[in-house]
Amino acid sequence: MGKTIAEKILGRHAGCEVTAGEIVVANLDFMMSHDANRPLTIQVFEEMGAKQLCDPKKFALIIDHYPSAPTAVSANINKSLREFARRHGCYFYEVGEGSCHQLVPERGHALPGELVIGTDSHTCTYGAINVFSTGVGSSDMAAALISGQLWFKVPQTIRFVVNGHLRKGVYSKDLILHLIGSITADGATYRAAEYVGEAIADLSVDARFTISNMAIEMGAKAGLMEADDKTLAWVKGRASRPFEPVFSDPDARFERVLEYDASKIGPQIAKPHKVDNVVPIEEVVGTPVQQANLVACTNTRLEDLEIAASILAGKHVHSDVRFYVVPASNRVQAEAFRRGILQTLVDAGAMLGIPGCAGCSGGANFAVPADGENVITTANRNFLGRISNPESFIYLGSPATVAASALEGKIADPRRYV
Repeated sequence: MGKTIAEKILGRHAGCEVTAGEIVVANLDFMMSHDANRPLTIQVFEEMGAKQLCDPKKFALIIDHYPSAPTAVSANINKSLREFARRHGCYFYEVGEGSCHQLVPERGHALPGELVIGTDSHTCTYGAINVFSTGVGSSDMAAALISGQLWFKVPQTIRFVVNGHLRKGVYSKDLILHLIGSITADGATYRAAEYVGEAIADLSVDARFTISNMAIEMGAKAGLMEADDKTLAWVKGRASRPFEPVFSDPDARFERVLEYDASKIGPQIAKPHKVDNVVPIEEVVGTPVQQANLVACTNTRLEDLEIAASILAGKHVHSDVRFYVVPASNRVQAEAFRRGILQTLVDAGAMLGIPGCAGCSGGANFAVPADGENVITTANRNFLGRISNPESFIYLGSPATVAASALEGKIADPRRYV
């Protein structure tokens, strides 16, 4: 019987052949933690009596959720991360370097065929480049930092076959919202989601990250894709160690195979307060918005910023709308400056935030809406109070939808602008 990507990666790292449902102990290729976990991983690590990391070059600490240190508490947390990194010699990414889920693949810490964990649920992002990556808690991470290993239950795999081609004005964010709406927020709980088909092959790597990033929003343990020529070209120059991509066998056993036609999907919106509360944009067009956020590890890579800029070029956002833009990393920000993309967005009325999680994570205290206000955002979650105010309403959409809505002061269909 053939194996899935998930079974192959976990089996390779456990040193044996594995089948979905088995529990294994597997060696890890990389680990990541950030400033927003409670308790902090480094606190649990020290409470366990650990004196040193199993391998300092397999661990990164990242300040991204509270980049501007809005309180003394967060400033002291950031200080403790800096001190830990100096003491133990691990990778450390300072304020403003970017979101953890941009930095880990961007800096070559996650490579095709590898096994990576992070203390954040959206660690599944790296599945877009053929990595079995998943979120864990602080205690599991602390134990892994000591041993270099972690236990896993090998997940069943749901295969999403997306054929056809996305139409003009429809993007990867629309596709993943449609998939989540169809399967629901717990439809893939503790499964590996595997995305294949013509529509996936069409996407850039930037766009693929958006899909894998939101695998957790359907409950999935990982959001996996095959490594094709685009993947290998993206990884080239970033990799500092050998890697071996993994592909599902033709006779692999999937729990379910779900088929979709991308050409039938239009722009999608997730309405408050659930990510799976997804509707075609036509059902909410005209809903007034007071804030538009081009933010989060989901949709602020270079391609996303460029899409928004192409819509906003030579125009200005509506007078009733506050428009916030937070690049995924300082490298993305620098390239967007070099190409004039950020100048276009600023000229259109954008207010820039520090690269990281500002405008998505409520604890950053950035772009907090007032009571009763509607926010259209490229983020991955629209939970009640997600941006610090439970009296506001959050709608999720693509960068194009956010840009078009910022122009009109209401949820707008981007297809008229592209």
